[in-house]
Amino acid sequence: ISPPSPTVHEVFSHILQLLHGQHLLEAHVELMMVEQLRDDILSQLHLRGLSGAQATVLSYFSGLQDLNESLAKQLWDIVGSSLRLVREDPVLFVTAVRIIEREEKIDDTLLLEATFLPPGRPKGWRQKFYQVLQDTITGGRFHAPRLDAEGPGLAKHLAALQKDIVCELRVVKDLMVQCVPAHYNILSVCTATYHQALTSHLQEILREDLDKQGLFLLLEWALRVYHSPEMMAHPDLLPEVDVSALDPLMSSELVDQTEKRYVMKVKASVFEWMQRTLEVEFKEWFREEEPETDHQGFFQSALPAIVMQMLNENIQVASLITDSLQQKIYNMALEELEAFLGRLREALVQCGKEHQQDRAVPKYYISHLLAVLNNNLALSNAVSSLHPDTACREVPGSLQAALDRMQKKATQLLLEELLLDLQPLCLQLPSRKWLSGSQLVGSMCEVIDKYAKDFSRVRKPVFTLLLAESELLVANQYLRALLQRKMVCKSREERGQLCHRLLQDATQLRELFCGLGLDRGQQSLEAVFALRELICLKDPALLSLEVLGFITKYPDVSDEHISTLLDIRGDVSKEVRHVVLEMMAQHPQALPEGYRPIFSTILVPVPELPFCLRKGKCA
Repeated sequence: ISPPSPTVHEVFSHILQLLHGQHLLEAHVELMMVEQLRDDILSQLHLRGLSGAQATVLSYFSGLQDLNESLAKQLWDIVGSSLRLVREDPVLFVTAVRIIEREEKIDDTLLLEATFLPPGRPKGWRQKFYQVLQDTITGGRFHAPRLDAEGPGLAKHLAALQKDIVCELRVVKDLMVQCVPAHYNILSVCTATYHQALTSHLQEILREDLDKQGLFLLLEWALRVYHSPEMMAHPDLLPEVDVSALDPLMSSELVDQTEKRYVMKVKASVFEWMQRTLEVEFKEWFREEEPETDHQGFFQSALPAIVMQMLNENIQVASLITDSLQQKIYNMALEELEAFLGRLREALVQCGKEHQQDRAVPKYYISHLLAVLNNNLALSNAVSSLHPDTACREVPGSLQAALDRMQKKATQLLLEELLLDLQPLCLQLPSRKWLSGSQLVGSMCEVIDKYAKDFSRVRKPVFTLLLAESELLVANQYLRALLQRKMVCKSREERGQLCHRLLQDATQLRELFCGLGLDRGQQSLEAVFALRELICLKDPALLSLEVLGFITKYPDVSDEHISTLLDIRGDVSKEVRHVVLEMMAQHPQALPEGYRPIFSTILVPVPELPFCLRKGKCA
C-alpha cells in the first residue's frame, strides 16, 4: 500500500523548510508543482465557465504567494551580492540564475500558448534580475551622502570610483559571465549601468560650487582618465569592455559649460595674482635702490617672468584636458594681460604724478621707468609663445595696442624728465649773449648725453626709439624757442651772425646724436639747417622759391611760422611777404604717411591784423 499523498499545506510547510535551509532548487521544483496543480484547476474552471469557484481555489492555494515572495526575496538577496558570490560561492548565484531562467521559460510558454493566464503571471524575474543588479551597482556608491567636492576630497572619491569600477568589471568579465547564459550580455549590461550611473553622478557633483581644482579634476577624470588604460581601457578589460558605442560621459554642452566655469575660476585667480604682482611692483618703484639688472646690465624686474609663468602654466595645464579648454584659457590669459597692462599704466601715471610733486621721489625714478620699458619689451616678445599653436604667433591687435600704450606712457614720462632739465637752457635762447657765442648748446649736449647714458640701460629697439624721440624733442624745443621768442636781425652782419650760430648749434647737436647712434636721415634737426637757409638767403626776392621747397619738405609748417621767419630776417618787404604767403596759399601741403610733425606743435604769437574796411583793401 503506497503512503498517502501529502496535502497542499504539508507541501507548503516542506517548501518553507527547504527555503530556510537554502535548498532553493528543490524548493522551487515543489513550488512549481503546486503552482501547476493550482493553474490546472483554475484552467479547467475557466473552460467550464465556473469563475465563481476560482475564488475558493485561490483561497485554498493562498500560501503560494507568500512562498513566492520568500523565494524571490532570497533570489534578490543573492543577486544583490552577486559580485561577491561569484568569487566566493558561485554555486548559489548559479542556482538563483537557473531558477530565474525556469520562471522565464514558464512565462514565455504561458504568454505564447495559454488561453488562461494564471494569477501572478508573468513574473518577469529576469527583468527583475537586471533591475536588482543595476540597483546594486548604483545604490551605495553613487547615492552616497554629500561628499567633500573640492580638492583632495573629490580626488579621493574619483580615485575610489576608478579602482572599484575596474575591479568589479574585471569580476564580471572573468567570473560572472560564466555563471549566466550568454544572451544575458551581462558584461555589456554592467558596463552600461556603470556608465549611466557615472553620468548622473558627475552631473550631481557639478551642481556643487566647485573650486577650480575640483572642476579640473572632474574634467580630467571624465575626458581623460575614464577612457585611459587606467580605467575603461584597462588591459584586463579589453577588448570585451567597450564604452565607445555609449553616449559621452559628459555631453558636449556640459563639457563646454564646465570649461567655462573653470575658466572663470582661473580668471579670478589670475586677476588676484596679477594684482598682487602689481602692488609689489609699485612698491619697488619707491625703494631706495635701483632696479635689478640682467647679465647685460639692462634694468628689469621680476614682473614679466612672474606674469608669463602664471599664464603659461594655466594654458599648459588646460592642454591636458581638451584643445577647446586650452583655447579658452589662452583667450582669457590675453584678456587678463591686456587689463593688467592697463592697470600697470595707471600705476605708472600715479607714480609720475607723485614725482611731479617732488622730483626726488622716487629716488631712482628714471631707472625704474627704463625697467618698465624693458619689462614691456619682454612681455611683448614673450606673449606670442603663449599661443597653443606654434604656427600662429601673431599678437592680437588690442593686446599690441595695450603694449604700445604702455611703452608710449613710459617714454613720455622719460621725455618729460629730459624736457624739465632742458627748459632752463632753452629759455636763454635766442638772446644777444647766445648770439655772441655762449656755451648754451654745449650745456644742452651735456644734459642729453647724461640721459643717453641712462637710456643705454634699456634694450636696443627701445633705446633707438628713446634716442629718436629725444632728438625730436630737442629739435622741437630749439625751434620753439627761436620762433616764439623771435629776435629780429637789424643788419646783414647780425643776420650772418645768426646763421653762423644756427649752423654751429645744429652741427653740434647733430654730431652728438650721430655719435649716440642716430643716423642723420632719422634726425629732425635737419629742419634747423633748412630754416637757416631761409634766413641766410641773400636775395629776399628768391624767398618764394626757397619757401616752396621748405614747405614741401616740412608740410606741417604754417603761414604763421613762415611769417615769423620772415620777421627774424628783418629785411623782407610787405610785397615779398605777400608773394610768399600767396604762393603758400596756392600750394597747400598734405602730410604724407609716416611723416613726423615738428612744426605743428609750435604755436607762434599771432600778429595783429591790419584794420580793413568791408569789401575794401586793407590799410
